[in-house]
Amino acid sequence: MKTLLYSHPIFGRHEVPPGHVEHAGRYAAVDDALNAEEFAELDRRIPPLASAEQIERVHTPMFRKVVEENAPSEGLAQFDADTFAGPSSLEATLRAAGGACAAVDALYAGEARNAFVAARPPGHHAEPERAMGFCFFNGAAVAAMHARAAHGAKRVAVVDFDVHHGNGTEAAFWHDEYAFYASSHEWPQYPGTGRKSDRGAYDNIANAPLATGDDGDAFRRAWGEELLPALSDFSPDLIIISAGFDAHAADPLGGLRLTEDDFVWATAEIAAVAQDKAGGRLISILEGGYDLPALGRSAAAHVKALMAA
Repeated sequence: MKTLLYSHPIFGRHEVPPGHVEHAGRYAAVDDALNAEEFAELDRRIPPLASAEQIERVHTPMFRKVVEENAPSEGLAQFDADTFAGPSSLEATLRAAGGACAAVDALYAGEARNAFVAARPPGHHAEPERAMGFCFFNGAAVAAMHARAAHGAKRVAVVDFDVHHGNGTEAAFWHDEYAFYASSHEWPQYPGTGRKSDRGAYDNIANAPLATGDDGDAFRRAWGEELLPALSDFSPDLIIISAGFDAHAADPLGGLRLTEDDFVWATAEIAAVAQDKAGGRLISILEGGYDLPALGRSAAAHVKALMAA
């Protein structure tokens, strides 16, 4: 079975102010990289719009309405210090979450072994009642809850190697015994969450903070000794990756020193747990990554690893 790719030009039209790091060039960098000949075998699909029902499995109805009603028809609306929406932004964030849910459906239908959603804006900072950190709706958490509601998945897991901690996913999963979240991230860094001692109400959260300047060796130790064993012990029915590439050494927003090879290693190791515990079901959703050449190379390496899994 092939790897699925969910992508749409609307992801390149989500608007931000001039000079903002989460700009349309990010989508172009990933799209260009994944249009190389070596990716010809990807099964390319159009992400649908997420439904209100899907969004509200994670976000409150009031918050969903706030996002929808404040998305402007012209100009920009500001949701927090660095989170902005323009006329195309609502469709983009709904297709980002909708693509992740469609990937869940396809995997459970046996149409593919894994999928990558090349979306922007990202989602892992979006809390149930709050947009923040460039994020509106939390696609990874929404897809996990969709798997439970639509396909009977009991135990769902999101793993996150973005340089920033996914506070939104942690908040959504904290009190859910059958939802697991694992994250490696630079500490201290935005948003200031993700302490090692933060374990969730059911010991269902695993955080591995990394120090500024840490390289691939420290990253691989954190995953190999802490996060991957915890993921395996949880025995999920589905694994979703919040795939942020801003832990790359070239990234302007992070202080870690990872390379493409480190992302390939992590992808292969997570895929091995998916094969062992989750029937191979693995979905990856683009989160951060702000140096365009490094983002393109890292996303390409990550997707190649998914195709090889």
